[in-house]
Amino acid sequence: MQNDPMEKNGREQQKGVPFLHGEKIYLRTLLYSDCDGPYPTWFNDRDVCHGNSHHIFPYTLDQARTYALQSSQNHRSALILAIIEKTSDRHIGNVALDTIDYISRCAEFSIIIGEKKAWGRGYGREAGRLIITHGFCTLNLHRISCGTLETNIAMIRLARYLKMEQEGCRRQAIFKNGRYLDVIEFGVLAKEFDVLQDHGA
Repeated sequence: MQNDPMEKNGREQQKGVPFLHGEKIYLRTLLYSDCDGPYPTWFNDRDVCHGNSHHIFPYTLDQARTYALQSSQNHRSALILAIIEKTSDRHIGNVALDTIDYISRCAEFSIIIGEKKAWGRGYGREAGRLIITHGFCTLNLHRISCGTLETNIAMIRLARYLKMEQEGCRRQAIFKNGRYLDVIEFGVLAKEFDVLQDHGA
């Protein structure tokens, strides 16, 4: 007996279809059903949020669901993807190109690895390279930037790994964990990113 194509399509939609493929992870649309997993708890975890601007107010299930719905509605101003560990098919984080400007051809990069057991395995590097390569080679962006707290050593290392140059500093711009912290600004241009190498040229 052959499988019903409609049933198969329904299972794929529920599971999520891979969009960008890496060696250890793949990126797909953030699904409404992801909110039934650990995802909403990430932004209520002090350790996960130590280097970003979250964990100020509680993050609710409704907020997570609203964000997931917005990410799946094909808004051209942002590309928001779930990071999925291949071996376990587990949702371990999110990565995005936000505030995409198609006139100036620029966007802002952001990422979170919410599952602590996935830290230190190179998933952030792989997800970063996948989405930034897509930004330059497919979306025809010219510049991608990010900002991070001075205490977020992992993000600073990731930005530098992604060929981003430190472009500035917003002094004492964020109050976090009882003190004011600088926000370090990074950016990379398409010609600096070696996108042809990533595409096998």
